[in-house]
Formats: sequence, structure tokens, C-alpha cells
Amino acid sequence: MNHKLQESMSLAKPDAKDLTRKQKISFFIGVLGLFILVLALLNIHLPNQGLVLSLALGFIAVSIILFSNNAYLNKSKGIKNDGVWFKSISSRGVLGWATGIILTSFYIVLYFFPQLLGLGKNGAPNTGLISLFDPLSNLLSGRPASQWFVYGSLYTIAILFFGYKFILKYRHNRYQQLRTGSVMFFQLGFAFLIPEFLYRMNSNLPYYDLKSIWPLNYYIFDEWSVKGFLSNGNLGLALIVFGILSIFVITPILTYKFGKRWYCSWVCGCGGLAETAGDPFRQLSSKKLSAWKLERWLIHTVLVFSVVMTIAMVYTYLGYDSNKFWLTRNLFIRLVIGFLTLLFLAVMAFKRKELGKDAKYGAIGYFAVIALLLVMHFTGTTNEVFFIKGSALRSAYGLFIGSIFSGVIGTGFYPILGNRVWCRFGCPMAAILGFQQRLFSKFRITTNGGQCISCGNCSTYCEMGIDVRSYAQKGQNIVRSSCVGCGVCSAVCPRGVLKLENGSLKGRINSNDILLGNNVNLIDLLKR
Repeated sequence: MNHKLQESMSLAKPDAKDLTRKQKISFFIGVLGLFILVLALLNIHLPNQGLVLSLALGFIAVSIILFSNNAYLNKSKGIKNDGVWFKSISSRGVLGWATGIILTSFYIVLYFFPQLLGLGKNGAPNTGLISLFDPLSNLLSGRPASQWFVYGSLYTIAILFFGYKFILKYRHNRYQQLRTGSVMFFQLGFAFLIPEFLYRMNSNLPYYDLKSIWPLNYYIFDEWSVKGFLSNGNLGLALIVFGILSIFVITPILTYKFGKRWYCSWVCGCGGLAETAGDPFRQLSSKKLSAWKLERWLIHTVLVFSVVMTIAMVYTYLGYDSNKFWLTRNLFIRLVIGFLTLLFLAVMAFKRKELGKDAKYGAIGYFAVIALLLVMHFTGTTNEVFFIKGSALRSAYGLFIGSIFSGVIGTGFYPILGNRVWCRFGCPMAAILGFQQRLFSKFRITTNGGQCISCGNCSTYCEMGIDVRSYAQKGQNIVRSSCVGCGVCSAVCPRGVLKLENGSLKGRINSNDILLGNNVNLIDLLKR
């Protein structure tokens, strides 16, 4: 019991709530499960690895379930985001920084030093932590585990059981329950089980996560991947055709109907981890104007880099002789530039007014891509593009974007910068979907400004750093490229001011003038 003198006049308790006895017990059970994994990591021999792995993962799962039940089922339904700024782990305290350092260290080891996890090289058997997952990997795909299988297993466990915690926390909101169930389903089935079963069916097929769309799936157009798909009959051809249709047909249609939320908040594994395991850190996203400016420049720079690198990857393994293959380098670069030009002209012709100042930045991005492609084409050789070997160029994107940004920074920095660092500042898929959402999606968040009490819950818990309250106070619809439609702003609003809707494109983007001091000229309003 806390006997400290309470000097605060607040009606709410100013201190973080202590853990209950049941929560402490459940926490100890989880630590026991992690301790088993640490023993394996230290290469301590553990007999009957299948049973030991089951115990470790079971302890972790039971720990999360028991902790969540005690934290939320003993309370009434409704907003339970109280106390987050008084907890060390969720307010950049010592525990928060320690967690960030541990996560970041894990990702660095995972991506760059897998041998420290026990990965066997040149056919040698696995040891350490990776060997502990061998029984599960052999059960699903018939092969020993890799560092990626270990990561995928832990990733899936985190989404499933922290997803359970999230469902209990927001059990007053059906939308949150449905979308959390969706990301749990897609992670377990599409990202984890189906790729393992596909390998058991045909071990020559390249790894393919069906819900991972280019440019997130940056390796789908690499030479080894394309050859792997095309050399494996109808199934391989169907997978690569599905990947192409996902980019140019499925994604635009679904974004038109539902906004980018259909992917970022209902399907994507990165978003799934951010929404479940990363939920305690959503309030840490910066709402500063400087952060918004950095976000817009950085994410679109990554998009330009992704587009150029993907085109360069394909370009490196095409030839000049049309007799060998109809798609030559010259034809390919013409088709790409033609497509990008038509897209740019269409946007400028029909959506220039809606984009406003952003049209200028879009033009800069277009001309930057075209300039880079022309430089690549006229300076490229058989083995080099941009004066760099093709093999080195193909690995650059995977290293800097796929590993360092999305993994080490994107997830490792959850407790420091918020749970959507990657989605907000780096994900090229989010940039493409955001562009589509801004231009032609039916999705918007409508606001009832008359009901807003300016409590600020919506802005505080917006993981994408949007100042939602400023829109709500003016009664404006929220149509932002960065909005992932998670709906938490609506879920934490005590007055029901915010509503996620799919409606007509007419009147979707509005700008209602409100009287704030001398900001509005009354004469101008009377003239309308």
C-alpha cells in the first residue's frame, strides 16, 4: 500500500497503479518462459526440445492472458487509457529505454549476426535458441529452423496474445475487436502457416507471404525470385500474377472503397504488431509540426528510393536482344517512364486543386524518379547500374529499408518514438496507399464539432501523430494520407465526436471556417 502523502488536487489518482497479486504472478510466469528462451540462447543443453519450447511459449501466452484478464475484466467496459504517462515503460522512463535497447539489440543480432542465435552454417546443425525451434519447424515444413522462422514464431505469438489483450481493453468497441481479429488471422494464416505449408508442398518455391505486397515484398521482382516462380509450374505463375494484380488492381479498388485502413489496420503484419504489442506506446508519437514535415519528406523519399531500386533490380537482369526475350532494357524503361508520366499527368489534370501545395512536392518526386531512371539507362552497363554492381544494388534496398529501417528502428524504437515509427516515416506501401486515399478514397473520419469538449484524448492516442482535436474542434472531416484508420481516436472519445465512414467523394475534403479571434474576416463570409 502506498503511504506517500498525496498533494495532488486531481480527482484521479496521480500515481501509476500498483500491480495486483494476480498480475505479479502472471508476470512471474512470463519471465519464467523468457528465462527458458534465454537458457537456449546461452547454448545450455535442454533435453526434449519440443516439450521445452511448448513450455516456454505456453508460459508466455498464459502470462499475457492472465495479466490481461485481471487488468480489464475486473473493470467496466470503456476507455482504460489512464495512467500511461505515470508508468516508466510507457512514458520513456527507465523501463521504456531498457525495453527499447533490448528490442533494438535483438533486431541487430537477428539481421546481422544470426550465428549468435545458433544458426548452423554450411549444413551444420543449429544450436542455441534456433535449435529449440527445430521441432516446430520440422513439424510445419519438414526443415530445420532458421532465424527467420524463430522471428516469425515469436512475431506471431506476440500478435495473437497481445491481440487478445487489445480486444479486452477495447471490448466496448466492435470495430476494434473485428480489426484486431483480422490482423491475428492474417498473421497466423497468411504470414506464418501458409508459407510453411507451401514449402512442404514444393520446396523449390521462393518464400511468399501472400499478404505482403510490393514494395513491402521488395524481393518478389528480384531475379532469383522471378526465376523461382516461373520454373515451378502453374502454382508459381499464379503467385507472381497474384503479386502483380495486388499492386495494380486489388490495392486501388480496396483503397477506393475502404481507405488504406483495409491493409494498414486489418491485414499488414507490421501494423498488426504495432497495434497489439505496440499499443502501450501509441501516445509517444510526436504531434509536432516539425515531425509532420519530416514524416512527409522522409516517407516519400523512401518511396522514390523503393521505386527506383525495384526498377533497377529488374533492369539488371534484362538484356538488349529481343530475340532472346521480348522485354528488353530499352522497352522496359520506356514502358516504366510512360506509365509514370500518364499517372502524373492524370493526377495533375484531375486532382491538382485537392492536392494544393502538395502537387509541387509530387512534381518534384516525379521528376526525380524520371531523372534517376534516365541516368541509370544511359550510364548502365551489362553488370552495373548507377556505377554499382547489380548484386550490390539489389542487396542495398533489403539492408537499409527491409532491415535497418523497418526492423531495427521501426520496431526497436516502439518505447521511444511510438508504435508506428516505420508506418509513419518509412513504409513505402503506406506512402502509396496514403496517396490513393488522399486522391480517390471514399474513406474519411467525420467530426461533430458541437459535441467536442477538447479533452485531447483523440490527439494523444493517435499513433500517426495527427492532431485530431484540431479537426474535431472545427467540425472538419479528417482526410489525411497518413491516417491508417485504426479508429482508436473514435474509441477513446468520451462524446462520440468522431466516426469512421465510407461515403460519397463529394464533400469529402472540406474546410469550415470558425471564428477564432481575428482569424476570420466577417465581411468575406457575408460575401459568399
